Amino acid sequence: MLGKVFIPRGDSVVVIGLGRFGGAVAESLARLGHDVLGIDENAALVQTWSDQLAHVVQADTSNAEVLRQLGVQDFQHAVVGIGTDIEASVLTTLALSELGVPDIWAKASTRNHGRILERTGAHHVVFPESAMGERVAHLVTGKMIDFMEFEDGFAIVKTCTPKEAVGRPLAESRLRSRYGVTVVGVKRPRADFTYAVPETVPEQGDLLIVSGPVREVERFAALP
Repeated sequence: MLGKVFIPRGDSVVVIGLGRFGGAVAESLARLGHDVLGIDENAALVQTWSDQLAHVVQADTSNAEVLRQLGVQDFQHAVVGIGTDIEASVLTTLALSELGVPDIWAKASTRNHGRILERTGAHHVVFPESAMGERVAHLVTGKMIDFMEFEDGFAIVKTCTPKEAVGRPLAESRLRSRYGVTVVGVKRPRADFTYAVPETVPEQGDLLIVSGPVREVERFAALP
């Protein structure tokens, strides 16, 4: 019979599915200092991650009783990283919901998969492949060096300084009123990042960290 692997703290997270996505999440959480319980049905993956995570167990997570025996109901946060086996993903999310886990994150492979996960108890649904595809599209087609979009249509980008802003204080170039974006900071070659103020004067070759609605930052990043 399975038993509790450890007693979770408030910031402990159970990560179910230790494939590419779930494994990356588990590794990052552990590096940030969180206690992580990793669970996967694949013995080879469990063996692999046993050298990197303090707590790893092999189990069928679509069974709510199995999760109960492991003490998953005591966790505040759960991440379901199962992607290819949609039935296992949905049943695991449902089991976590039935156990009363208050914060459930689940990976979805399609929009329909995501809708099912939401209806079965996921509080947050993520589409890593879709998000990465959109991010790459922005980087390929524009001057953006990096791009991050949030759920409410807001984005933060790293982009080259447009010609019209070079050599002029930000207050004078009036980028915010003209383009609807906010310059958050400036990264100069071989220098540390600095927060932007109205008196900041970008130079040729500087990178700007800009925030604002997606359409506006896209338009701004396309400036020559």
